[in-house]
Amino acid sequence: MKNIMGIIYTADRDNQLKELTGERAVAAVPLCGRYRLIDFPLSAMVDSGIRNVGVITQKNYNSLMDHLGSGREWDLHGKRAGLVFLPPFTNNSVGVYSGFLDAIHANLHYLRRSKERYVVSTDTHMLFNARFDDMVAAHEASGADITLMYTKDAGTRRNGAGRYIQVEDDGRVSALESDPSTPHLPYTYLEAFCIRRELLITLVDETVSQGYHHLTRDVLMEAISKRTLKVYGFENPGRAWYLDSVQSYFKASMELLNRDIRADVFPADRPVLTKLRDEMPTHHCAGAKVKNCLIADGCIIEGTVENSILFRGVHIAKGAVVRNCIIMQDSRVLEDAELQYVIMDKQATIQPKGRLLATETYPIVVAKNFTV
Repeated sequence: MKNIMGIIYTADRDNQLKELTGERAVAAVPLCGRYRLIDFPLSAMVDSGIRNVGVITQKNYNSLMDHLGSGREWDLHGKRAGLVFLPPFTNNSVGVYSGFLDAIHANLHYLRRSKERYVVSTDTHMLFNARFDDMVAAHEASGADITLMYTKDAGTRRNGAGRYIQVEDDGRVSALESDPSTPHLPYTYLEAFCIRRELLITLVDETVSQGYHHLTRDVLMEAISKRTLKVYGFENPGRAWYLDSVQSYFKASMELLNRDIRADVFPADRPVLTKLRDEMPTHHCAGAKVKNCLIADGCIIEGTVENSILFRGVHIAKGAVVRNCIIMQDSRVLEDAELQYVIMDKQATIQPKGRLLATETYPIVVAKNFTV
């Protein structure tokens, strides 16, 4: 895998996750008690032996850069390779690329100075644990120009959103559709692919000069329909989630409370790495009641917590009741408050006797640093 480099594209989908991405990129959205969304593709690349990873950032990337730092937690802080930040170099003052091709074109200097033969690229708005080394091996064996990673997991399908493909018995992709009102093709494209580095440079040079910006709509769909490139598929056998809304984020988080599903996303032989924060163990006070929860370090629990995810440093005060909630880092639920189906962002506070009751289909989001 020394001949493979990685590119993580942090796409401009901030409006889909609403309050959760008001001050952060989608890639920096917290998940599962201590992780960020970018931890999953980044760890999968490291687990696959990739040691040169470029992260294409867009607006609101300060939180993402603070989380990734030098790449030390992922062993990507070497002198000659490692983690490379690629901030936006566009004329757009808000720092948003028109699409993946536009982003790669703005960073061709990084691709050209890299020496690896292949590029593995992925987005950050889809949650899954990938084996990129297996995909690269399949890519080489098939002689494909581009290999697309896909899933058969029906839970990723959306009306009006997503990309879907048809894969023939020999592995070749014969059809692709983008954001259909109703998906007609059987498999969901996970927006992760493998391609030869020189071919990617050529495609970007040719297409951007013609005014194209989107890899899927402007390159892949035409290449598949006209068979100008050999596009093959590689199945990712594990679970996958398409995080295109607050509701889908909440649903994915709650499903990770299931031990079997969590074992699929966090395999023992391929750990998901993240930024460390030294904390004392969580303190369960006398009278505290906790059932079916994921609780990170540094929490203080005096009240009742059920079917919930607590990030580091959360305080649930005496008499407080928290059910089916996601409480992010350093937030506080004070005395006798009651929460149900609530997402609390970092450092938010629920005042004593405060009540926020919602439903599973429409959870309430309390913004960062906000007090209710």
